[in-house]
Formats: sequence, C-alpha cells, structure tokens
Amino acid sequence: MASSAAALLLMRGAPLRARVLRATAAALPRRFASGLVSTDEFVSPPAAASAGEGAPATSGGPKGPVAPLYMQGVPWEEQPEYRRWKDKEEEILKDIEPIRILTKEILHSDRYGDGERLSAEDEKEVIEKLLTYHPHSEDKIGCGLDSIMVDRHPQFGNSRCLFVVRTDGGWIDFSYQKCLRAYVKRKYPSHAEKFIREHFKRS
Repeated sequence: MASSAAALLLMRGAPLRARVLRATAAALPRRFASGLVSTDEFVSPPAAASAGEGAPATSGGPKGPVAPLYMQGVPWEEQPEYRRWKDKEEEILKDIEPIRILTKEILHSDRYGDGERLSAEDEKEVIEKLLTYHPHSEDKIGCGLDSIMVDRHPQFGNSRCLFVVRTDGGWIDFSYQKCLRAYVKRKYPSHAEKFIREHFKRS
C-alpha cells in the first residue's frame, strides 16, 4: 500500500519537474546575455580534464603578429638583416676595390698619356677583371684584341676612358663601371641591385 502511494506521488510530481526544467532552459539565454552565468560553468568534463588540473587557460585562436625588431627596442644597426647586408657589402668591396683603384689611377693620374698603351701587367688586369665582364665584350673586341689604351672620351673630351684596340687598327671605348656592375651581378646576384644602387653612378 505504501509503495502504491509513493508511485502515485512520483507520477504527480513528473509534470511539475518538467515545467521547472522548461522554465530553466528558457531562462538560460537571458542569463548568459546578462552576464549572470559564466560560460566556464558549462565546460564539458572531458575538455576540463584534458587541460589538466591547475593548467593555465589558453586560447585556441591564432597568435597575434610579432612586432618588428625596431619596435621592440633593438637598434636598426644591430638587427640581423642589416648586419648580414653590411657583411656582404664589405665582402664585395674587398673583391672589386683593387681593380677599381688601379683603373682610377690609370685614368686620372699621369701614369699614362693620351693614346698610350697600357703595360703588359696593367693590360692583363684590365682584360681579365674588367673587359671580360662587359655586357658587350664580344662586340667591343670585334675581329680581335690587339691592346688596351687610354685616351680622351670621343664625346666628353674632358674625361678619359679605356679603349680596345683591335687587330685591324680600329678602336672603341668601353666603360669600366659597366664591367664592374656586370661582375657584381654575376657573382653576387642576391645583393647586386642594392650594392650597385649605393656604390655606382647611374648610367
């Protein structure tokens, strides 16, 4: 008899529990919106367990952009990219400086007079380290190379330049700076553009 009464009470209480659950579910969105309920209360047990007890909270979203070194207080002259460029710049200068100094001495000192042929030693240096790299070296040499001489520029008489003297007696000028630029482009392709922009005149 007692068990029958208990069953009857449970059946009568079922509609009431259903109404309470429906009312609670309807109130949840309003409570979330008003900030009364934290979403942390509804983390599923497996997710909470995977984080580990006492583990710091982490965000699963993408990390923000890293500020450039100059914005992090690193002086620009100490930044790795700048140091790599300065090291390469020094390497290129050491490579080309000897022939550039020699050429300037040939052209701008009294070492050679106008129309004078270079010495065998200087001629060898100019041919191997300059003329060989000229973008149009084959056209300059033409029928054959007889010698290298110094003379006045055919258009700019106040300046002197180097000339290829051909085996047929003809001669033609060539720019040693064009030779050096072509050499740098060939040997240092990754740094040539910046180096040429900073160390050569436009032509």
